Amino acid sequence: MTVDPLSAVFGALADPTRRAILARLAAGEASVTELAEPFAMSLPAVSKHLKTLERAGLISRRRTAQWRPCRLAPEALREATEWLDAYRRFWDESLDNLADYLKRVQSPETAPSPEKKR
Repeated sequence: MTVDPLSAVFGALADPTRRAILARLAAGEASVTELAEPFAMSLPAVSKHLKTLERAGLISRRRTAQWRPCRLAPEALREATEWLDAYRRFWDESLDNLADYLKRVQSPETAPSPEKKR
C-alpha cells in the first residue's frame, strides 16, 4: 500500500518518541545509540522509530565506516508546514472576522438606547 508523503509525515509525527528524536536531531547528527539514551527502550525499538522517520523523509542516514549517523531532513517538515499554513490563514481570518463582528455588535452606537427599553 502506497502512502502519500504528507500522510507519512503526519503519521511519523504522531508519536511522541519520534518527535523527541527529531528535536534531538535539530541540534545535529547523532548515532542510534546516542538517540536511544533518553528512552527506556531497546536499540531495535529505536531503530524502528528511525525507519519510520526515514520512510517519511524526516531524517536521512549515511554510513561512515561503522558509524551510521542520522540527520534531520527539514524538507518534509517544510511541506507539512506549508499545508498547515493554509488552514492557519483560514482560521486567523475567521477569528479576525468574528472579532470585528463582536466589536460592531457591542459598540455603543448599536446598543439599544435607554429610552427604547421598556
